[in-house]
Amino acid sequence: MTPSSAPAAPPKAARGEGATPGMVQWFASKADHPDAVLFFRMGDFYELFFEDAEAASAALDIALTHRGEHAGQPIPMCGVPVHSAESYLARLIRRGFRVAVVEQMEDPKTRTGRGPIRREVVRLVTPGTLTEESLLEAGRPNLLLAIARDRDGLGAAWLDVSTGLFETAAISELPALLGRLEPAEILAPRDVPLGDWDARRAPETAPSPPLVARRRLADAFGAASLDAFGTYSDGEAIAAALAVDYVRATQVGNLPRLAHPVPQGQTGVLLMDAATRASLEIQRSRDGGTQHTILASVQKTLTPAGARMLAGWLSAPLTDPTGIADRQDAWSWLLANPDAAVQLRQALRTTPDIARALGRLSLNRGGPRDLAAIRDGLAAAAAAHAPLQGPLPPALAAARGALPIGLGLGAQLSAALADPPPHRLDDGGAIAAGFDGELDAHRSLRDDSRRVLATMQLDYAQRFGVASLKIKHHAQLGYVIEAPAVAVEKLRGFPELTLRQGLANGARFTEPALSDLDRRISEAGERAAAREKLVFGHLVRAALDCANALADGADALAFLDTAQSAARLAEPGTWCRPVVTDGDTFVVQAGRHPVVEAALAGKAAFVPNRCDLSADRRVLLLTGPNMAGKSTFLRQNALIAVLAQAGLPVPAESARLGVVDRLFSRVGAADDLARGRSTFMVEMTETAAILHQAGPRSLVVVDEIGRGTATLDGLAIAWAVLEALHSSIRCRTIFATHFHELAGLADRLPRLRPHTMRVKEWKGTVVFLHEVAEGAAGRSWGVHVAELAGVPAPVVRRAAALLTALEKHGGPLGAGAPLGALPLFAAVEANTPLSPTPLSPAQEAVLPPADPLATALAALDPDRMTPRDALDALYRLKAQFPIPDGAG
Repeated sequence: MTPSSAPAAPPKAARGEGATPGMVQWFASKADHPDAVLFFRMGDFYELFFEDAEAASAALDIALTHRGEHAGQPIPMCGVPVHSAESYLARLIRRGFRVAVVEQMEDPKTRTGRGPIRREVVRLVTPGTLTEESLLEAGRPNLLLAIARDRDGLGAAWLDVSTGLFETAAISELPALLGRLEPAEILAPRDVPLGDWDARRAPETAPSPPLVARRRLADAFGAASLDAFGTYSDGEAIAAALAVDYVRATQVGNLPRLAHPVPQGQTGVLLMDAATRASLEIQRSRDGGTQHTILASVQKTLTPAGARMLAGWLSAPLTDPTGIADRQDAWSWLLANPDAAVQLRQALRTTPDIARALGRLSLNRGGPRDLAAIRDGLAAAAAAHAPLQGPLPPALAAARGALPIGLGLGAQLSAALADPPPHRLDDGGAIAAGFDGELDAHRSLRDDSRRVLATMQLDYAQRFGVASLKIKHHAQLGYVIEAPAVAVEKLRGFPELTLRQGLANGARFTEPALSDLDRRISEAGERAAAREKLVFGHLVRAALDCANALADGADALAFLDTAQSAARLAEPGTWCRPVVTDGDTFVVQAGRHPVVEAALAGKAAFVPNRCDLSADRRVLLLTGPNMAGKSTFLRQNALIAVLAQAGLPVPAESARLGVVDRLFSRVGAADDLARGRSTFMVEMTETAAILHQAGPRSLVVVDEIGRGTATLDGLAIAWAVLEALHSSIRCRTIFATHFHELAGLADRLPRLRPHTMRVKEWKGTVVFLHEVAEGAAGRSWGVHVAELAGVPAPVVRRAAALLTALEKHGGPLGAGAPLGALPLFAAVEANTPLSPTPLSPAQEAVLPPADPLATALAALDPDRMTPRDALDALYRLKAQFPIPDGAG
């Protein structure tokens, strides 16, 4: 069901009055899970009824039909085949539905007794509790987030059922945590606002009191006290217990293998809110894709687990220089030992997703390929262990020590599993021949029945002296001996033969050994399947006995993959290892934007730029025209901070950065029409967030504050914000603006350094050099940009004429006017109220005459015109401005 509304059966249906026995089961399951669509197993199909069917048929684009009646009305019904149910589940989950899977708990072939087949809900499928490979993104975690209140505020816990990850934190800022985690599903009290994440809110579940939550959580992990795992606030403990209880409920009492909850806190993580993450396109581009993102530009991982770890590093960069250096040391060692790196990569290429396979096995939902993933993962771990020799950096040494080497499980699985294994255990052939004698015997009888029957036929022919007898299969009689008429009397003389059927040209006999063989052949397939399940279950238990070692090994392999990915990034020598300190410096030599550089590959060279936000020049004021590269420069320095604190190489010749505790990026804005907010309102809301939350160790990159309102208002706001960032907050700032006049504040703000994007005019056109240089822009080049953008030539010429006149006569904001002559600055100097300065009569006199047609068009307001008004206005304009004969 969607989180906001769930199809429900009509009142009578909910009670099941007058229903068939099978539908009574459906009504009972629906009553227990009213907010979920029921996948109700009936033979080879999962069938859906009533509003469930109507909702699913629309979502899945499958036929809606009817089956039977209830309360005098046809019952809407649709269904999906069991063998392809996962693909339909995936589509429903992506549409926000929750699905309760109702399975047949008895085999129709072997059950005894009357009445309907017993059915039970075996699982509740929700966005945050997925385990199936087809329902998950390989390179992204699938997190369930729980939020709870305590007397000190909010606590959070998040877990990934598919991998066993489990972490907690006391929340200082919920939006920043949501942006970092991007949870698939959220458990939260209704009075906790989730903003844009509210669509992922699950039905509310009552939390436990703190002491009860701590006890329940400790019990879930077999510990006497939660203190064995760390120190948790009450909110963290309540949230963690809430998450565990929810997972157990969705798995109908089963609990997957979970790591014990690890308290994280947010003090060691670079904080970024959702707007900053969207602006920087770290994992998702603005259109929701993944191609043109910072993650895509740096990702050279070879395994799904490594991809998830790299995404986690970028989502939560560190603020501890020691932790950052540990990561850097790991990939630096691989960079300095290329032979070891090559061998490691060869091992990683064969590494499957061990953590997710283990997660499915722990829920009794795994298949042969999951056990094969454990087998292949153990082999890959041994291969990865070999090249990591000699003195190693601490992080690499820890990863090497965690690799599950020497487990007898690997040899056992290698001997037991077929290669390649089938997708489903029910397909048969998962266990290799020769591993289990009893299974081999059943298979031999099942698969070699022709050979066995041929041998028996020859034996009968010799024993009874009838060379022409045959063993054949009869639909009702099973396997029988058929003999021609001339041999019937002879065969009657053998007491072990029983005449079963006379024929026109012969007769059919049975014999005890043949009857027994007939029975054994018919049962051999079932016995083989049952034995194979028994052997498979034994292997699963053996794997789960090693679950902790396997999980640690999976994490170690993911770390090695992430480290080799960083080393590959640095191999060409165009990315450097940044120096990250506890200081407040920020100096990047020849920095580049990795995503833009990748997009330009083979087309043009990216122009690198220096950025210096040292203590005495911590505010960089950047002016210049659109299309000159201001936004790229802003974003690239913010991304360099993210990459550096993630412990990765950065695209620059060199970089020395003091740790950034908070990053704010406001580059590019748009209307939020869905919530009735204009571009300017969005801009001001985000600016307010910066001014309230930024501190001295923050990095702020902002573009064109004040652009969404009147010129003087915008200039005043930009000036005030710039002063606050410089003098009150005192953070490192790159402030891009079209208000070139703000460069005049350099005399007032000692740590402000004006910079501009270099532009060259050549043969009547403008050339953007994409270089950042100290100084202020002399002009905006807006008319040239308009021409490049394809604005019609008459409009460009008119704009150029107006601009020339304004500049010549020192218009309201003439570029050549001295600072004190500008109305905003002059007003501040005189401490007088601000008011727009109209053009003087002399200035108006030299302006080019207005175009009468343009004036007439400007007087029209299409938004207030009816269709008839618009048509009348068109006729008036046509009469007022007739087109000359012969004109186009």
